Amino acid sequence: MSGICGIVSLDGTNASETAITIMTSCLERRGPDGTHVMVDGPAALGHTSLATTPEALVEVLPLADPVSGFTITADARLDNRDELIEALDLAPQTRVIGDGELILRAYLEWGDRCPSHLLGDFAFAIWDPRSASLFCARDQVGGRQLLYHHAPGLNFVFATEPGAILALPQVNAPLNPDRLSDFLSNMESADLTSTFFSTIFRLPPGHILKLDHGRIELICYWELGPEPELKLPSVEAYEAAFLEVFTQAVRSRMRSTGKIGVMVSGGVDSNSIAAVAARLLTEQSLGPLPTFSAIGPDPADCVETQGVLTAINSPLFAPTTINYAVLGPYRAELAREVAGSAEPFDPKMTLLRAVYLAANRQGVKIMLDGGAGDTLLGADFHIAFLLRRGRLGRAVREARGDQRFWGSSTPAWRSLAAAAWQAFAPTSLRAWRFKRGRRHADRQFRDYALTVVPKLDLQRSLARRAQVQQRDFRLDCVDRLTRPRLMMHPGCVAGLERYERIASSLAIEPRDPFTDLRLMRFCLSLPRNQIQRDGWPKWILRRAMTHTVPGSILWRRGKHHLGYDFIDRLMEEPSGNVWKNTDLPATKKAILKYDIVFLSDWIRTVRDKGWIAGPVLLGDLIDDECK
Repeated sequence: MSGICGIVSLDGTNASETAITIMTSCLERRGPDGTHVMVDGPAALGHTSLATTPEALVEVLPLADPVSGFTITADARLDNRDELIEALDLAPQTRVIGDGELILRAYLEWGDRCPSHLLGDFAFAIWDPRSASLFCARDQVGGRQLLYHHAPGLNFVFATEPGAILALPQVNAPLNPDRLSDFLSNMESADLTSTFFSTIFRLPPGHILKLDHGRIELICYWELGPEPELKLPSVEAYEAAFLEVFTQAVRSRMRSTGKIGVMVSGGVDSNSIAAVAARLLTEQSLGPLPTFSAIGPDPADCVETQGVLTAINSPLFAPTTINYAVLGPYRAELAREVAGSAEPFDPKMTLLRAVYLAANRQGVKIMLDGGAGDTLLGADFHIAFLLRRGRLGRAVREARGDQRFWGSSTPAWRSLAAAAWQAFAPTSLRAWRFKRGRRHADRQFRDYALTVVPKLDLQRSLARRAQVQQRDFRLDCVDRLTRPRLMMHPGCVAGLERYERIASSLAIEPRDPFTDLRLMRFCLSLPRNQIQRDGWPKWILRRAMTHTVPGSILWRRGKHHLGYDFIDRLMEEPSGNVWKNTDLPATKKAILKYDIVFLSDWIRTVRDKGWIAGPVLLGDLIDDECK
C-alpha cells in the first residue's frame, strides 16, 4: 500500500522540491521501501513505496515517458496485467514492466478511457507537461484512496492521506462541521467526497479528476449495473461456476513478494478465503498459510471464539491468535496507533489494529480479508421481493428461516411485517416514518452529545446530514438497480477506506477478494435463490465450500462480534458502567462515551500538529467534561 502525493502551482510559479519532500515524509510509514520525487516546472509528484508485488521491487515511481514527458505516480495492484500487456503490444519485452508503467502506457493509448481498461486496486496521477494538466483516477470499488485540495489560482494538492496535504503551510483547511456531525450521529456513509476538513475532498471510486487551466472536473467513468440472469442446469453447476470465479479472485490477490496472511474470524467469508488460499499455496508446494484471528478468553461463552479455534485447527494453517484479555504485548503500540488515527472513525477499530499489528510483527505485508462478503452476498429486500412477486408461501418460509438463523430477536412475523412495509408502502411514507422514528429515538443521544461539545455548534449540520440518509428509500425491492447500488453503497466504500487507513499505518496492504469486479458481476447475475435460501444468507458460498470449510462454520447461525470487547480492554473501562448519570441505554452510553473521547483526542492531535486553520479557539472545542 504505497503513498502518492503531488502539487501543481496555479499562480505561475514553479513547484517546490521542499514542499513535495514534506509531503512524502508524511507517507513514509505506509511506504517504507523507498521514497522518490519528481519536480517539473509547476508540478511535483512524490511516491513512497510498499513493494508487495514482484514488479514493484524494481519499478521506481514517479516514472516519466521519455517521448511524451508524461509522468505518473501510482498506488496500484493490477489484476489483468497479461491482458494489458497483450493489448498494448508489450509482450516481447524482456525487462520487467511495473503496474505504474502499464497504467501510463494505457493512458497514452486510451486517454481518459484508460481506467475502464484496468482491473484491480489503484489510485494514480499523470502529469502532462505539454498542456500543464493533471489526470487523476481511482479504482472502481475504492480499494485505494485519493484526496485533494484545490485553491483556485494558487495550487492543487493531492495525496493518499490528508496529513500529507495538511502538512503544507499554504493549505488552509478548517474543520468540517458536516463531517463532525456524521461522526456524532453515526453517518459515516453520508457521502463519498467529504472529509473532516472543509477544503479537502475524497475522489469517489469509479471517478477521474482532470485539472486543466486551473479548473477541476470530476467525471464518473464506471458504475456497477445489473447483469443478465445466469441460467445453469443444476445447483451443482452454480456452485462450480461460483468457485471458479471466487478462486480467480483469491489467486489474483496472492501475487506477492513475500509473506501473505489471512484474517480469519469464525464466519464463512474469511474461512472461505483462507481455505482457497491455503489450497493454492499447497499446489505450489508452499505453506502453511499464516492466519491471524481475534478471540476471547473463554470459548465456552463465545461462539465467535469457538468458530475461530475450529477454523484454525488445520495443518494447512500457521495460526496466530490475539486474545482481548491478554493485550499486554500489544497495549502500548495499540495505544500509540489509536492516538495517531487519521480519522475519528478509526480508533474504535481496536480489534482490526491488533490483528494487523500481530501480522506486522511477523513480517506480513499483505493481508487478505473478507470484509466485503456481507455486501457482495447480501440478500437485502429478499422477503419483500417475494411478497411483491406474490410468492407468499416462499416469503413465509424465508421469514421462518430468518428466525432460525438470527434467533428469537428476529421473529418471523416481524420479518414479514418489515418486508411488507418495504414492498408496499409508498417511498414518501417510508421516508417520513424513518425521519420521525430517528428523531424520536436519537433525541437524547444527540442532545447530550451537543451539550458535551457545546463549542461545536453542530445542530444545523446534524439536521442537514440526516436528510442524506433518506436516499436509501429510493431503493425498490424489485428494481434491478437495487442490488448494484447496495453493493456500492457509501457505507461499503467507507469500510474499505477504514481498513486501508488502519492497515497502511502498519505498512500492510489489505486485499479483499469480495471486491473483485469479476466476482461482483458474477454474483449480480445469480438468481436470488442462490444468494439466500431457507433463511441461510450466502447460500452459494456455503454450498461451494462444503468440502473445504468445517460444517460447524458453514452452517453456524447468527453472528457475534468482539469489537467492543477489544475497545473496553484497551480503554480499561467496562462499557456497561460508563456515564451512569445519563438517561441513555447502556449501549448508547458506551458508544457516546467512546465517540466523545476519540473525537476529543483526535481534535487535540490535529491541533497540536498545526493542521487546523480557522478563527475558533481550538483548545476550547472539547470540554474537559468529556474526559
